Amino acid sequence: MIPALEAMDEDQAYRAMDLLVEADAQAEVQEAVFFAVANLLNLEVDLLFFDTTNTYFERDEPDAGEAPFRTYGKSKDHRDDLPQITIGLAVTKDGVPVRCWVWPGGTSDQAILPQVKDDMRDWKFGRVITVVDRGFSSADNLAYLTRASGHYIAGMRMRDGGGLAEAALARPGRYQQIRDNLRVKEVKLDQAPGRRFVICHNPAQEERDRHHREEAIKRIEAELERIRSQRERDAKHAATPKARERAEAAHVRAECALIEHPTLKRWLRTSKNGRLAIDRAKVKAEERLDGKYLLTSSDPHLSAEEIAVGYKALLEAERGFRGLKTVLELRSVFHRLEHRIRAHVLLCWLALLLIRVAERRTGQTWNRISTQLGRVHEVTLTGDAGQITQTTPLSSEQATLYRDCGIKPPPRITAADPA
Repeated sequence: MIPALEAMDEDQAYRAMDLLVEADAQAEVQEAVFFAVANLLNLEVDLLFFDTTNTYFERDEPDAGEAPFRTYGKSKDHRDDLPQITIGLAVTKDGVPVRCWVWPGGTSDQAILPQVKDDMRDWKFGRVITVVDRGFSSADNLAYLTRASGHYIAGMRMRDGGGLAEAALARPGRYQQIRDNLRVKEVKLDQAPGRRFVICHNPAQEERDRHHREEAIKRIEAELERIRSQRERDAKHAATPKARERAEAAHVRAECALIEHPTLKRWLRTSKNGRLAIDRAKVKAEERLDGKYLLTSSDPHLSAEEIAVGYKALLEAERGFRGLKTVLELRSVFHRLEHRIRAHVLLCWLALLLIRVAERRTGQTWNRISTQLGRVHEVTLTGDAGQITQTTPLSSEQATLYRDCGIKPPPRITAADPA
């Protein structure tokens, strides 16, 4: 409990936010807090995971002016219809947040990484390997990550990754089993000296990919057959040109619905007679990719297994974003001014850091911690002898959580008013 917090008003809270974001103008607050936590938890920062997300605002129009902040962009929340901001998050391999960034909503992932690299260089971590997803794996970005003896592990686009992805997939070789659901194969490409390529294969995901594709093809075949049969029937029974025109318009609408379907359209092509057909070449090409993903790295000392396992740990950044959006209620953001929005994100980052510290020190998930401590209540009892306010007795698990977090438990009796 913060002393005198109950007497704090809204204006004081806003001034505190302004002071916080002003002090963190060059990320000084984040740097000091993270290194204090790193010393507390004895963290090793050898892998640095980075990813981005968006949060949108419930308003119709983006910001106006020369440098708008809340703008339209490609939303990872599938809300392209609303203004948004872009948030970047760097975390350790244990999921402890290192630093956050905030950019205007229309900022592309490809333009972000050089700034992140430069900002983190000033923190003097030593030898750090940056792990990024496929959205950041352009040649320029990867080259930038190798500056000042840096290294990277990056996902690569397999379907539109260009000649390097095709060449890597075409290379023969034997997979190495490293886990029940993960096999890896390293290949070398003469056209990319200094880069390593690792193909990862998940047999369980391969089966899921095959099942989803087969189900999609069945749906398309059934719909195409329905349209064809209905078109033939209408051609025979439509009595007037206007009736035939209406029938054909209905068939075209059905075909357009297929073409615009978010998951089915990828399997379709237009044949020479103008009718839709299943793209069998695309289906065959996709079969080669079932359960696979491609990684690249610049570090010559990592094994193929370490590259694959390191990349899978990128899920920790995604877990951080889920925590920001759900547990910490990053959205909805009710602030209008840019510096207040930045302060709001920074406060959520600090809260996420506290959550990870509590998880590390207790060995429990935050869901378990919050559930257990949420059962501690303050109750007021009134009787002939007077009134007393006290907290419910702590269970052994609750007492252990307070102790492991280094927090003094609430006093048993908080107020007493004898009659």
